[in-house]
Amino acid sequence: MFRLITCFLYISGFLFYSIPQLARIKKVSHLPINERDKIAHEYPKRFSKTFMKLTGSEVSVEGLDLIPEGPVVFIANHESDFDIPVLLGTIDKPFGFVSKIEVKKVPILSSWLDAINCILIDRKNREQALNSMQEGVKLLKEGHSLVIFPEGRRSMGGPVLPFKVGGIRLAQDAGVPIVPIAIKGTADVFEKNGRLIKPAQIKVTIGDPINPKIHYHKDYKELAEEVRRIIIDSREESNIAS
Repeated sequence: MFRLITCFLYISGFLFYSIPQLARIKKVSHLPINERDKIAHEYPKRFSKTFMKLTGSEVSVEGLDLIPEGPVVFIANHESDFDIPVLLGTIDKPFGFVSKIEVKKVPILSSWLDAINCILIDRKNREQALNSMQEGVKLLKEGHSLVIFPEGRRSMGGPVLPFKVGGIRLAQDAGVPIVPIAIKGTADVFEKNGRLIKPAQIKVTIGDPINPKIHYHKDYKELAEEVRRIIIDSREESNIAS
């Protein structure tokens, strides 16, 4: 219970004290995209690293050197609510992520989602969802990167669920590489503990980038399953290594 309360207080404090940082980001909108994105991610990255330390968890990462220059679509499995702070804290390349539109209702947090170029999707509104995905393509073509969790919901530490094809379409339409990310252990922090926070061993494995232009002959579902299999295999290798 102590860790849960500590993490909750830390999140609340972060949101309040981050307001001046949000104002600073607005002032650097004229900078080149890579410089502006780096500044926008400094505070969330620092927050995420400290936040994960407060949970008592150890996070290891492999394959950072495989991430190419320029915009990419990171495709990751989705174990837990803690996946996003883990990725923010471990991946140096700035990125936004695709999330449900409900988080837009959270004060200050919604401003941070805009600051780091997140895409919010209303799954109940097909037209809005399509417009949001088109905006994602636009962001990628401008030079921003995105993370997408194609399972659509958390697996809670269970088997990797089937992938939806939205992330594949984003990458192919924008002509940017797909970077698979396997996440293992985040559900052990919270979801498996009766909604309490406990320390966990978390492993992030980044795979070789996939050029969707080379796989133009494959349909979206086929390529999505290929990426899913890469992630599953990486998670199983993590089990063997441990």
